[in-house]
Amino acid sequence: MSRLLQSYVSGRWHTPPDAGQSILSAVDGTEIARVSSTGVDFAAAVHHAHSVGGPALARLTFHERAGQLKALGQSILACKDEFYAVSRATGATDRDSAIDIDGGAGTLLSYASRAKRELPNGTVHLDGGVERLGKRGTFVAQHVFTTRPGVAVQINAFNFPVWGFLEKLAPAFIAGVPSIVKPASQTAYLTEVVFRHIIESGLLPEGSVQLVCGGTGDLLDQLGGQDSLLFTGSAQTAALLRSHPALVHHGTRFTAEADSLNASILGTDVEPGTAEFDLYVRQLVTEMTAKAGQKCTAIRRAFVPEDMVDAVIDAARERLSKVVVGAPGDEGVTMGALASVQQRDEVLKAVQALTASSDIVVGRAQAPEGPGAFLSPILLRCTDNTAAEPHEIEPFGPVATIIGYRDAAEVIDLAARGQGSLVASLVTADAALAREIVLGLAPFHGRVLVLDTEDAKESTGHGSPLPVLVHGGPGRAGGGEELGGIRGVLHHMQRTAVQASPDKLSAITGQWVSGAARHAGAVHPFRKSLAELAIGDTIVGGPRQVTGTDIAHFAEFTGDTFYAHTDPVAAAANPLFGGIVAHGYLVVSLAAGLFVDPAPGPVLANFGVDNLRFLTPVKVDDILTVTLTAKAITPRATADYGEVRWDTVVTNQNAEPVATYDVLTLVAKS
Repeated sequence: MSRLLQSYVSGRWHTPPDAGQSILSAVDGTEIARVSSTGVDFAAAVHHAHSVGGPALARLTFHERAGQLKALGQSILACKDEFYAVSRATGATDRDSAIDIDGGAGTLLSYASRAKRELPNGTVHLDGGVERLGKRGTFVAQHVFTTRPGVAVQINAFNFPVWGFLEKLAPAFIAGVPSIVKPASQTAYLTEVVFRHIIESGLLPEGSVQLVCGGTGDLLDQLGGQDSLLFTGSAQTAALLRSHPALVHHGTRFTAEADSLNASILGTDVEPGTAEFDLYVRQLVTEMTAKAGQKCTAIRRAFVPEDMVDAVIDAARERLSKVVVGAPGDEGVTMGALASVQQRDEVLKAVQALTASSDIVVGRAQAPEGPGAFLSPILLRCTDNTAAEPHEIEPFGPVATIIGYRDAAEVIDLAARGQGSLVASLVTADAALAREIVLGLAPFHGRVLVLDTEDAKESTGHGSPLPVLVHGGPGRAGGGEELGGIRGVLHHMQRTAVQASPDKLSAITGQWVSGAARHAGAVHPFRKSLAELAIGDTIVGGPRQVTGTDIAHFAEFTGDTFYAHTDPVAAAANPLFGGIVAHGYLVVSLAAGLFVDPAPGPVLANFGVDNLRFLTPVKVDDILTVTLTAKAITPRATADYGEVRWDTVVTNQNAEPVATYDVLTLVAKS
């Protein structure tokens, strides 16, 4: 039964007072929902995000936010069958729904995992190392990322009603920024069902996420300099949003993911009958039919060596003949409908325009009789690869155009005529050709996939954006960038250069800085639990003389008999050493013996060494001293221990640093 969709704003569900706009099923044309944002107080919604959602997220650390995001991802997956049933009305097969629903939940889980691994259990993220600004080391600087007290407003496209908003929500949530989600009306009923589940789950803080079904009203007028707008849709709409007076006046951050004439290239080294040839054709057909071709990353232009065009068309025709178009859920159906009849009409209009320089070789530019927004796949063959149409017109449906090319230089030029794309793929077994083409494509693309028999079994495919990789592209594709692991989180944060003394900088960042005060107490730092330990706690170990016998024994014991450690004549001739020197790892091992407290205690394990550098050669009879200082302390939210990073400096008898590194340990909380 048709229902009037609700918005969730200012902590409550809002029912519009009017009848709203009718939304029809993509499958049978019946009314499935009505949508309207009439009566939504957009100023109040933004205020709610600023005053309730933002502060609630600010009270949580990166790790705590990650824990909530993980729970939400798992909760969505547990209910996915319910969401699949609703998704079928959008024209999506269950395979399509997996891309949208499972993919969206998977993005939440990926960001939750990434945040716990790469961000501190705090609210400030440090960017790069400390910059020494003065000779004496009393004036230093550090770039820091802090959460902006704004709201991330999403305006999403119709093709991914679940993944589309979750992939934007995940990095914003980890950053501590609340979101207002505005889905495309045509498929908003699926977004609303999933969103209702999110609210009813109670897993996220109130105000951290809101939903607007219908138009945006005066929402954009409410945005300021701390807010951001994230858009997915047409380049035309992106241009309008980019020039909105509120965005221009306040400097509101704007990210767009827009039109994209993505290319797939078959290498000149590939022949029919080879594994790479089959990979190319299979990928082309998959991208034409998944989500009925309604993917911003789908292949629109298929570049093929001129002498291979007929072979590729024949192979693609054979595969496309096995595609069964019909109602999702019906037996044997492999491709569903487009999202609406209007969308299908737009695709047919684009196909008609493409025929000015291309011939249809598979399918017909004609809608089938009967209800629903069905359309069989259409493959075209370009008759003039210099014509504008295939490089400017995007048919957002199950349509691709085969375009012939002569050599690498020409195909790079032809791909660039798309004026910037989200993704390109290259199928080749030739490494040199791969390098030439990829480096030529890279300035015009956000992502490039090189496919061959080696990576094919594990490849996620041409059209699959991944949470850990950037999603976006230059020029026509919008010039924006989403996802990309922690890069996506930092997009919602402010990077600030902080200049101060080492002590003040340590206090501000929560991480000890060289030159700041050290605390060498009576208790060895390794005897302190995480609760007792403080940054700046220090132990000085040594002195320890390095003898010739030490070096010879280490060489024999480890098998590292490099001449600089074993051959006095050859070592003396080395311009860097001038004689026998100790192994770098011997220095590190001896340093450990100087600072380790051997008895059982709070320190549970050493799990690594970061940033190891050997600065000055250690010669026979040099005397070593090591200074170990607690640099950063990160409790783990889901464990009874945390991580401690120790700044380590090994010096010789002349106070010259011979080695510097960070020791990483796991320490019990109590």
